[in-house]
Amino acid sequence: MICKDIEDMIPSFLADDLDTDDLREFMEHVDNCEDCMEELSIQFLVLEGLARLEDGNVFDLQRELDIRLEEAGHSLNRREGMQIFLYILESLVVIAAIVFVALLFVL
Repeated sequence: MICKDIEDMIPSFLADDLDTDDLREFMEHVDNCEDCMEELSIQFLVLEGLARLEDGNVFDLQRELDIRLEEAGHSLNRREGMQIFLYILESLVVIAAIVFVALLFVL
């Protein structure tokens, strides 16, 4: 993906609204692109900073962004693990169906 695509995905990332494939591409790109990481930081600081100022809360937005990125990485790992589990389960169902059909012909 190009930087413009990633920048367009930032609001969805901040709203935790990216599917697994988009999240993977987003995370990989942001990890390797200083410009996109800077844009993510700016948008996060503006969005969260304004909300916090209105509430009058004390905050460390850079730390919160780092935590959000770390949580997104963990979420991506869980999603990918679940996809692998589902592929294995589907394969087992297919194998069971083949064995069942084979048994019908034998009997």
